[in-house]
Amino acid sequence: MRPAVFLDRDGTVIEEVGYLNRLDRVAFFPFTVDAIRVLNRAGFLVVIVSNQAGVARGYFDEAFVRETHAFIDRRVREGGARIDGFYYCPHHPEGRIAAYTRSCECRKPSPGLIRQAARDLDIDVAASCVIGDRWQDVELGRAAGTKTILVRTGYGMAEEGRPEAAAPDMIADNLMHAAAWILRTLPRPAN
Repeated sequence: MRPAVFLDRDGTVIEEVGYLNRLDRVAFFPFTVDAIRVLNRAGFLVVIVSNQAGVARGYFDEAFVRETHAFIDRRVREGGARIDGFYYCPHHPEGRIAAYTRSCECRKPSPGLIRQAARDLDIDVAASCVIGDRWQDVELGRAAGTKTILVRTGYGMAEEGRPEAAAPDMIADNLMHAAAWILRTLPRPAN
């Protein structure tokens, strides 16, 4: 089993643009690929976990989510880094598309996405970390039993101003600062 760093997508890996519905709206932070590469080289699996309620709301379909993830994957690989898995929840209890309108275990902050990734990729969840720009990402990490980092990118600065009960282990300016904290704090995986 290996530890993983679970990354929120929008606002953490790529810039937050609301409901991302076109590939030309995908904008990477300048540090994203470097931060992922640092985590790869340290031996951590890197996994995207993302709520994609736009599917349930009818703003885009699952094919577009997969296309977006393939686009992100190509860009990250072009930079010499690797994302080991993409997991997303297309559901929302107030959706407009009947097949996706429901409460579920995969919608963050429920830990279903992490549990699925752990089964698929043989992840040591207790030695892992969740990084995101929303309190629901911190809650996800707490529910799954990981370390947690709130980043100030995306919605992070606004979220930091409304403290919640589940404080993160770290508040970082961005994904690169979060990666540096992980390297200083978490045990390095055995390669």
